[in-house]
Amino acid sequence: MNARSRAERHRASTPLELFFDLCFVVAVAQAGGRLLHAVAEGHAVTGIVSYAAVFFAIWWAWVNFTWFASAYDTDDTLYRVVTFVQITGVLIFAAGVPRAFDAGDWTVGVVGYVVMRLALTSQWLRAAYYARGAERRVALRYAVGISVVQFGWIGMLLLTDDTGAARAAVFVVLVLAEMSVPAIAERDRPTSWHPHHIGERYGLFTIIVLGETIAAATVAVQEALDEHQAFGELLPIAAGGLLIVFSAWWIYFAVPIHDYLRGSREAFVWGYGHYLIFGSAAAIGSGLEVAVEEAVGKAHVSDTVAAAAVTVPSALFLLTVWALHTRHFKRDLAEQLSLPVAALAILACTFAGEWAVLAAGLVAAATVAVGVTLSRRPTVTV
Repeated sequence: MNARSRAERHRASTPLELFFDLCFVVAVAQAGGRLLHAVAEGHAVTGIVSYAAVFFAIWWAWVNFTWFASAYDTDDTLYRVVTFVQITGVLIFAAGVPRAFDAGDWTVGVVGYVVMRLALTSQWLRAAYYARGAERRVALRYAVGISVVQFGWIGMLLLTDDTGAARAAVFVVLVLAEMSVPAIAERDRPTSWHPHHIGERYGLFTIIVLGETIAAATVAVQEALDEHQAFGELLPIAAGGLLIVFSAWWIYFAVPIHDYLRGSREAFVWGYGHYLIFGSAAAIGSGLEVAVEEAVGKAHVSDTVAAAAVTVPSALFLLTVWALHTRHFKRDLAEQLSLPVAALAILACTFAGEWAVLAAGLVAAATVAVGVTLSRRPTVTV
């Protein structure tokens, strides 16, 4: 297993990577479904906290595989088998999402992570076996760091704390430890991840979470129509939801990111920041489901809370895409302000009553139109 070249031409995602991504749909759907029920039952704060924790685990498992694969994907028999083991761990983790979300019971989730981590550690050890010098040290640091933190997660399960405060504190510490492993491992030599490949991989996962949003909203609308025949109440939500998702896709893919990912510093900030992009994109679907349930009287929340379940993650998506992605390619103040202003306008739509989701969708679509118009202006040279 030798490192792949960062300058490799035509580096694209493999069918195995796409299969790996699709298996995460199960976990994302589980987390989104639990968030829906928490918000709809009036437990928005606890639901958001649980969603943030569960989604971190989903996202981090995907990140670990993605960056390793970008540097060391050999696509031979052993690599494929070990990746299948990682996928098995993902599915075990997904089965434990409801318990982790509702009761803070991470036992099944940690078991799933153990399976994933055993496989990933073996991959790093295999890479170390074939490497030399600094590259070998990096691989060994990854293997040791991942293993040590995994023992920390197992240890967390042994805590007996009726209030959950100790577990929450340990959880935060372990999250920080997880995110520090790549920085420590690559402190004197980066792995040979491929900018085009990483950009494509993150883009594909963005498509997956946006697709899950559409699927969740479609099922919610279908069930509401079957049970309540409330076509008039649901049409503005469906139309607004589609406009938001379509606009989110357009805005994210407006510019290619690979030219920006020149080094590890940019890549770490950009890659870690996608936790908010992926999490907010998936949460839009849960918000649309809450809005649908509120419209037909199933959700125990006000129309303002139901609207906020859509507008807040939509605004967060725009802000984080701007901060991490598009602002690096803006030419002037008008272009720089378009997404932050749109995010504020979408938040203001929260108070538009039953038309809130449609209003937010129209703002999102208008943002795309403004962005396209501004980008087509001729460049003025002095």
